Amino acid sequence: MRRILVTGGGSGIGRAVARAFADDGDAVTITGRHAEALAETDNGRGMTCRTSDITDEASVNALFDTPFDVVVANAGTGKVGKVKKTSLADWNAQLAVNLTGTFLTFRGALQGMETGGRLIAIASVASLKGQANIAAYSAAKHGVLGLVRSLAHEVARDGITVNAVCPHYVDTPMADRAAAGVAARFDMTQDEAVAQLVADNPVGRLISVDEVASAVRYLASPDAAMINGHALSMSGGMV
Repeated sequence: MRRILVTGGGSGIGRAVARAFADDGDAVTITGRHAEALAETDNGRGMTCRTSDITDEASVNALFDTPFDVVVANAGTGKVGKVKKTSLADWNAQLAVNLTGTFLTFRGALQGMETGGRLIAIASVASLKGQANIAAYSAAKHGVLGLVRSLAHEVARDGITVNAVCPHYVDTPMADRAAAGVAARFDMTQDEAVAQLVADNPVGRLISVDEVASAVRYLASPDAAMINGHALSMSGGMV
């Protein structure tokens, strides 16, 4: 039975990933800031739920009092805004969660991870392509991909792989908030705003959380042992 850790497990992609591993029979630990959301993710599956602040070094280190075989750094946040209107506090907050949180998670995981271990970051298509009004988010996610690619070289000889999944807009509360912002700005309906968000995705729809979970499960499998330092684009061909 593999030991799995998923950060940001209280909703969205993290919830789907955690449930997929639990349904496979793995021993899953989920972490996040809100105990109630973690319990809802578990919903009787027998997961271990631990509240944690992914930006706090001591809080993250405490998660690794036991080693894990697979660690999924999923916790993330995003805020839309032009650079000239982005405060330093907003800039630092997005880097702290998206980039520093991933660094702390991976560093902690490596203290006890053994051969065959898997480190997987939920990055974004914004790791691969810039876009207006998300400079802070895109910079943080580009940083995540740099971390993944560099760390992959450090640990390859230890039999550990490090990869990133880079989805376009996923059908999650974060996408709902992004669409609501577009709708308010351009006087659109929510459905029209969603269509605007996915307009540059050739498939033309939101990605499901289960599709992302399937990609994570593959990268965590023995079949993916030679995939290392890879950015798996889930964008319908956009990137």
